[in-house]
Amino acid sequence: MNPRFFTDQALVSESVIELPDQAARHVQVLRLQPGDSITLFNSLGNGTAGSEGAYQATIERMGRSDVRVIVGHYSPSHREARRDVHLAIGMPANERMDWLVEKATELGVASIRPLMAERSVLRLKGDRSDKKLAHWRGIAAAACEQCGRNRVPVIHDTGSLVQWLKPSGAAGVAVEPEGSRLLLSLQPGSRPLAQALADADAGDQVDALTFLSGPEGGLSAVEEAAALACGFAPVSLGPRVLRAETAPLAVLSFLALLQH
Repeated sequence: MNPRFFTDQALVSESVIELPDQAARHVQVLRLQPGDSITLFNSLGNGTAGSEGAYQATIERMGRSDVRVIVGHYSPSHREARRDVHLAIGMPANERMDWLVEKATELGVASIRPLMAERSVLRLKGDRSDKKLAHWRGIAAAACEQCGRNRVPVIHDTGSLVQWLKPSGAAGVAVEPEGSRLLLSLQPGSRPLAQALADADAGDQVDALTFLSGPEGGLSAVEEAAALACGFAPVSLGPRVLRAETAPLAVLSFLALLQH
């Protein structure tokens, strides 16, 4: 299999492009040479609605820090989930968020929304937030290069859970994708995840799923009540208490298995 590289450039067969800095460095590290073949993808397929695939390319020139390639033919593929799954996450601290972004990408997540909740340890704003976002987006792109996905998940800007849960306005749940909204909860009476998904399928709500999951220590009672008021239904993953970075991955793993 050819080495795979993500680029945010438009890709057109028979065009000549310079690889972005990160991809160029990777090509240099792999000691590839002019004439070698690589695979390029950009989350846009061939530019037509719903397309998903990648382009073959040939290295034309290797500079000290730049790499020029000739874009070849487009190969369609289908590696995305049958419905989009969006994660709204009370950010876990330190490297745990990095790990979550990487593994969620491998498991097919469509988007991740990092949120600061009442019990969040990690709190970001300003330049620090911008740097973290760029870092997580790079992790997601690298995970797609490794796992074979051609569509990089969207990593939204960081924000406040309270603001996001407002039922109207630019930051509210009203702008989230249509479909079922599920809250990972430890409260008594929460439906098992499998039952909630079966109910969603029975109601033909299969276009998208949005899962809200808390940080270390979980969501506060006030935050859970606000989520319920915004249409989130509480679901359970079983009797054990999973870590903040483990619970959303358990959901994605379960959903991935249902598709095979």
